[in-house]
Amino acid sequence: MKKKNIFGVLLLLFLALLIGMRLGSRSAPDHPFFENFNEYPIVFAHQGGNLLSPGNTLFAFERAAEMGVDILEMDAHITKDGVLVIIHDKDVDRTTNGIGLVEKMTLAEIKELDAGYWWTDNEGETYPYRGQGIRIPTLEEIYKRFPDYPVNIEIKNTESSIAQPICEIIRENKMQNKTLVVSFFDERMAEFRQICPEVATAAARNEITKFVILNYIFMGGLYSPAEVAFQVPESSSGILVVRPGFISGAHNRNVQVHVWTPNTREEIQKFIDIGVDGIMSDRPDILMELLGR
Repeated sequence: MKKKNIFGVLLLLFLALLIGMRLGSRSAPDHPFFENFNEYPIVFAHQGGNLLSPGNTLFAFERAAEMGVDILEMDAHITKDGVLVIIHDKDVDRTTNGIGLVEKMTLAEIKELDAGYWWTDNEGETYPYRGQGIRIPTLEEIYKRFPDYPVNIEIKNTESSIAQPICEIIRENKMQNKTLVVSFFDERMAEFRQICPEVATAAARNEITKFVILNYIFMGGLYSPAEVAFQVPESSSGILVVRPGFISGAHNRNVQVHVWTPNTREEIQKFIDIGVDGIMSDRPDILMELLGR
């Protein structure tokens, strides 16, 4: 009898704890960033459309903007002399004719590089953008070239913090309601939110993991998001992430689901059909066609 009584008390305490956590949880507040969009799913040009032209370049972003995509997606690093540049990798080796870490190079050195040097769409038979004057852009150049275009900026895990300079550029260009910032590194994301609380952010890795686990055990309602979006692959470490239950659970917390990076017609159509809020693709042309835009 005593064991049953103890078990009953523990069960009541556990239920009380769950109820308290549920009552104390909150959904994400509405953010004016999403007022920029009237049609869903939102079309993200991943790196400007990396399978159409050299990614993370003004050339790629201009082509994507001409196509009418909703958001220009890009990656941010910082140079040795403190300038924010748009490039995916921590080094310039894979995408340019140079070698070296971005953080160890000055902007002048970065600007000498050919950002279209290694781009190919036929497995290296030809390199059509070599010598075409395509350079690595700065974030400031992006904002000046596209002053009204919504952008999605991924903060990389750089040695030097870039939260403060990114926030300053966003504010200087009055892009607080046109910019969505993400980092998969929780420390970087928390730092940016503290410095720039008015800007919309997506979830970092541990935040996504926490919600996925809670949602799988039907406790997603206990999650209080600091973010307004989950930007996720279809699956991770063998676990299916993007599924109807995940999407509905996210929506119950007022969080959008953006999936990356389907690039074939079949993959893209699958995510259109499942009802995600945004699709990041290296082939935004296919996505736009399938949406009839």
